[in-house]
Amino acid sequence: EIYPGETFGLVGESGCGKSTTGRTIMRLTKPTAGKVFFQGKDVAEMSKHEIKDMRREMQFIFQDPYASLNPRMTIGEIVSEPMTIHGVGTKEERIERVRELLDVVGLNPEHINRYPHEFSGGQRQRVALGRAIVRNAKVFLMDEPLSNLDAKLRVQMRSEIIKLHERIHATTIYVTHDQTEAMTMADRIVVMKAGYIQQIGTPKEIYNNPKNMFVAGFLGAPATNFLQGTYQGNAFICNDQRIEMPDMFHEAMKPYDGKEVVMGIRPEDLHGEGIVADTYPTSHFMFDVEVSELLGHEFILHGRFGKQRLEAKVAARIEARPHEDIELAMDLSKVHFFDKETEETII
Repeated sequence: EIYPGETFGLVGESGCGKSTTGRTIMRLTKPTAGKVFFQGKDVAEMSKHEIKDMRREMQFIFQDPYASLNPRMTIGEIVSEPMTIHGVGTKEERIERVRELLDVVGLNPEHINRYPHEFSGGQRQRVALGRAIVRNAKVFLMDEPLSNLDAKLRVQMRSEIIKLHERIHATTIYVTHDQTEAMTMADRIVVMKAGYIQQIGTPKEIYNNPKNMFVAGFLGAPATNFLQGTYQGNAFICNDQRIEMPDMFHEAMKPYDGKEVVMGIRPEDLHGEGIVADTYPTSHFMFDVEVSELLGHEFILHGRFGKQRLEAKVAARIEARPHEDIELAMDLSKVHFFDKETEETII
């Protein structure tokens, strides 16, 4: 269920079915199984008249804005076209409304007489947003609207869309393969894999409590590290090292005593400072640095713990050179354990 006024993110790898789900909601694609309800009505059972009425209340914003902008029409004609089709207002009122909307989406009202080819990709996407909101639609469906923009423009347009949503309070379904967009823009997200929903929740809920290994590995940059090992006597044994686990794990892990399991730990929960090693003295280990990426305030380290690959995110003040060993420690309060067979989260 998608709640009124919320931004609902559909996120997953390419080909997982998120765009198809969005098109099915709009009835651009007919579902082969399952049902989609809009205001209590099954969209697959709607008549042509009902579909037309539904689409008046929904607006689809495409991945490539240029595909939805007629190159022979001016920006003013493109944005006002939905009002013209449905006979909303006089010509003067429509022009005034277009000028207002161009200002809302961050364009100069003087651009009203220009053509799409005169604009950059970010400006075209703003035009597409203006066209979408011109009729005060109740639902916006955005299909990867920022994927064709460069990195700087994506960040800028993310904030523009967030601010726009705060102004118009419309229900928004946001389809993206970019987990950063989903985490920063959505009130709730659904993580999809191969056509199936893996987990639904707020970004914080899913990030902190992933349902399975796929979700844990998909959200977060760099991705979660997965360590193979055995759980034995309230400890995780990995690479011949015995890591004593805190009390919070003991009860949930009892059925797995003596069994192989997978530990998940995020790169930011591996620390070079002493406080974590002091709190969890058995968690420190030698990390063989293979690649060191300096991002100004931090390093992204790629390397190995024994024979298993790891990535770590540590403060820039820590000396971390390729082909050297450094000592790291795990924040064991942040780890998760997964069933090796089902890949479902144990705790």
